[in-house]
Amino acid sequence: MLRELRERPDPFGRHDAIRLAFAGALILLALGASVAVDLAPSNPGLAADAVAPTTIRAPRDATIANQIETALAQDAKANAVAPQYDFSSAGASVKAAAQVDQFRLGLVPVDDIFNAPKTQAAREIELQAVLPSLSPGDRATLLALDPTRWPVVEQAAANALNQAEQVEIRKTDPATQVSLVSQHMSADLGLSAAEGSLAVGIAAPFVVPNSAYSDALTAQAQAAARASQPTIFDSVKAGQVIVDQGHVISASDMVKIHFFGLDTSSIDWGKSGAWILIAAVTTALLLGWLWRSRPEYWHRSRTLVLIGAVFVIAVLAEKLPGGRAWLPYLVPAAAAGMLLSLLLDAGVAIVVLALLAVLAGIANGTSLELTAYVFLGGFAGMLALGKGERQHLFLRAGLAVAAVDFAVVGVFALLGQHDMTGLLELDGAAAAGALVAAVIVLGSFSLLGNLFGILTPPQLSELVNPSQPLLRRLLIETPGTYHHSLMVGNLAERAASAIGADPLLTRVAAYYHDIGKLANPLAFIENQAGGENIHDQLEPEVSAAILRQHVRDGVDLAYKARLPEPLIAFIPQHHGTALLGYVYGKAREAAAAPMGGLKTPAGRDAADAIDQGPFRHGGPKPQSREAAVLMLADGVEASVRSLSSRDEATIRGMVSQIIAERLGDGQLNECDLTIRDLETIHEAFVGQLLGMYHQRIAYPANQVVEIESRRRRGLRR
Repeated sequence: MLRELRERPDPFGRHDAIRLAFAGALILLALGASVAVDLAPSNPGLAADAVAPTTIRAPRDATIANQIETALAQDAKANAVAPQYDFSSAGASVKAAAQVDQFRLGLVPVDDIFNAPKTQAAREIELQAVLPSLSPGDRATLLALDPTRWPVVEQAAANALNQAEQVEIRKTDPATQVSLVSQHMSADLGLSAAEGSLAVGIAAPFVVPNSAYSDALTAQAQAAARASQPTIFDSVKAGQVIVDQGHVISASDMVKIHFFGLDTSSIDWGKSGAWILIAAVTTALLLGWLWRSRPEYWHRSRTLVLIGAVFVIAVLAEKLPGGRAWLPYLVPAAAAGMLLSLLLDAGVAIVVLALLAVLAGIANGTSLELTAYVFLGGFAGMLALGKGERQHLFLRAGLAVAAVDFAVVGVFALLGQHDMTGLLELDGAAAAGALVAAVIVLGSFSLLGNLFGILTPPQLSELVNPSQPLLRRLLIETPGTYHHSLMVGNLAERAASAIGADPLLTRVAAYYHDIGKLANPLAFIENQAGGENIHDQLEPEVSAAILRQHVRDGVDLAYKARLPEPLIAFIPQHHGTALLGYVYGKAREAAAAPMGGLKTPAGRDAADAIDQGPFRHGGPKPQSREAAVLMLADGVEASVRSLSSRDEATIRGMVSQIIAERLGDGQLNECDLTIRDLETIHEAFVGQLLGMYHQRIAYPANQVVEIESRRRRGLRR
């Protein structure tokens, strides 16, 4: 029965464990080498007012007490405090009493003038000399004042002065003297307006400040204002930009930088340990996936080295510029996915690309943007590149990578992570990185294919050229085999394309599968040109040995011609361990009729006893879908060519018979074909054969002669 797709018959064994340990150690050692940069003590030279040499990011989440911002806020509150004065109610009362006493003492001369019995004229003369600060109006009121009204005016002025001195009077506001006395002038004493104005006039000069600016009180108020300002905390997320490259570092920025120790020469053991841990996890996952899902790669050391080398180089390329503003976006990480997709398959490429994207994000401060950037851009490149059969596909792949990277950067810009300048910088880096990735893949995938024994489309296109030395020899020395190989190539290519196998590889393998017949062309009927068949004169065992020999001769000739090893593998696999039916049948007939050609029961037993070993090819059986298609196409082409009638029914019957024989003989047990694939191959063969052996119009003999006669006359002209 057919083997299931990617079946793993053997459990994880000692050999797998050794391979896992060895490969994992090498990959981890290579990835771990990058932590030497983290472990090397460095003096970043970061200080306030200096220009940041690189983008400085927070290595982890933190809540930081920002003393610089707190001090600025405290200073702002202190500066907002009004000047403080030393006014007090008790002090004001004492000051008021003293000023009232001073007031009464200053008015004693006026009291004496009004108390002495004098004439009005004499009183006016004496009053002219006192209270020089009075206004003309108030002096006129004083001169005309009745002596009996003076005590009332004086008392009103004393009362107003006493009340005015009870409130705060600052030195900075001397203009308030008159207004203060006026405000406290009592109306209960029944003064006229003129008398009230006089009372204000004589009391106002005695109003003095009772409140002075106090440095101590002001300092106390400012201290209280500072104390009322709570500490300002900055919440920082891992990977958050503290200072962009090229920007001036502020004192507030230095608080965060110092908190994380980014300004000191120290070894970041945590960062290095985290990198080693995630590198070990991704390495184990990659190798485990290869063992589980790609056993054909797992057991092929050169392929394992290729995958590991591409993975390590891509990771290191993302790790080394980690933390820079735009350099990680310039790294052509998409080349890793495109290379592995071309050289191996898309599954391996996607897995490696996903793990690379995770490591790229972690290497750059757990950047989700860079993770999406690497994976989505690389995935787009793989889709656009396809099999890479034409050079313009590489340009298309580069454009696809750039377009998707632009979209990713634009998304995060819309989320507020980039300003317009940053967006333009990253878009420029993305365009350059996509272009470099396309150039790297175009220039290296053929070289890597040759180095690691992997066939690439350009190499296959070169090998299928009829000017190749081996193909020229086939055409000249074995024309029948050459024609057979071309027909097998047509059949195999169509069937391979129908089941999703590699059609170009299958055609090239068909062209070279029988090159061993160059060693003995006449031993094969297609090269005998209707002459004598040498096998009619040979013993069946000898014929079998000659026929089997062409496989070994083909392998030797292929190595001498330096054909790629994957192509050489098709030569023994196209026959597998199939039975040489014709000569084996002759051997059975000879054993069954030992005497005079008579068949006896003993002869039939002797025929059944013949060992099939010498009549079977040495194998191995087809190991790939392409090799299985080649085996079936080889058998079908040879068998159908031997048919006398090639109508559709006969062709279908023969194709079904060949496929059934190979299936029943177990020749397809080690490849990844399914029953549905066989049905598809059957229909592809039939369709191709019907086209190759289509019926032609039978021209009457006289019409053929007439046509030939006209052709010759035309040539003579």
